[in-house]
Amino acid sequence: MQAWQRYADGLGWATIAGVLAIVIVLVGAVVAVLARRRRAAVGVPDSSGPAVARDLPGLRQGLAKTRAGMFQRILPLLGRQRLDAEALGEIEAALLAADVGIETTQRLLACVQRRDRAGAAPRVALEEEIVAILDAAKRAGDAGRVTPADGTPLVLMVVGVNGVGKTTSIGKLAARFVRNGHRTLLVAADTFRAAAIEQLTVWAERSGADLVRQEHGGDPGAVAFDGMRAGMARKAGVVIVDTAGRLHTKSNLLEELRKVRRVIAREIPGAPHETLLVVDAVTGQNGLVQARAFLDQIDITGVILTKLDGTARGGIVLAIAGGLNLPIRYIGVGEGIDDLREFDAREFASALLAPTEEPGSP
Repeated sequence: MQAWQRYADGLGWATIAGVLAIVIVLVGAVVAVLARRRRAAVGVPDSSGPAVARDLPGLRQGLAKTRAGMFQRILPLLGRQRLDAEALGEIEAALLAADVGIETTQRLLACVQRRDRAGAAPRVALEEEIVAILDAAKRAGDAGRVTPADGTPLVLMVVGVNGVGKTTSIGKLAARFVRNGHRTLLVAADTFRAAAIEQLTVWAERSGADLVRQEHGGDPGAVAFDGMRAGMARKAGVVIVDTAGRLHTKSNLLEELRKVRRVIAREIPGAPHETLLVVDAVTGQNGLVQARAFLDQIDITGVILTKLDGTARGGIVLAIAGGLNLPIRYIGVGEGIDDLREFDAREFASALLAPTEEPGSP
């Protein structure tokens, strides 16, 4: 102790305190980085990175067609002090036209009426109920998630019919994970279309992800097997499995999808940790039919909704969340690699009910 006292006196207590402060800061930074990586590895969003930077004006622009086609008709009504029967009828017609669905529309109307009688502003009541529907679906989806065991990657299995933007969404999702510092592996288990394999190869190169593939016509289960083995051997943080686009009405094709899922689960217990269904927002209620059919056959934990910027039927977000209790995980609002956005209920409701800007306004 006396030796340490002499050393400290010689070095200077101020110098020692400064060194300790630097060490504490460095340790804190390392802990924060590790925590962010662990959160992303188990599917928890990390909002500090550029991949998930919030851009509410951009989201409003992406939802412009839905706002113009649906909510611009009812925003003046929502600004009233009280709603009469005629106003409620117009709101109902607008919600149905946007493919919100009968059940969810009735729930929204009931809430607006109830809050209207209590003196609450109709617009606020509608926004709060939209958020409540979306948050309830998210809680249900989160409850079904399985956290990867230590030393194993987060495995995402992506399903959907042909033409909905499935492979493109996988590529954009991979880019997000790579930008956030995760070694990401893509598995080309859609072996029925040579174009799908080539498309995923391009996305792997573009995003910086690794790739496991076989030749066109190979066994999807074998590709999934190779992918899981490669994910473990390469110490990947995230493995994303592309599956063959298939009609939701074809039971034999859905059985093959279940086979791929069994292979994944056998190689990495608990996987796939999330099964994401890709739905094209432009298809409206047909997208809801697809989601219900897939949900009847396999466990779906979330939805990627593509092409939301290209339709006035953005109410399909509420139809899926409210009617099927399925969370929307990501939405596509453009063609760019950064236009696959992590879904946020509050931002969506706020952007949806925002007034349309006049031409030339900032």
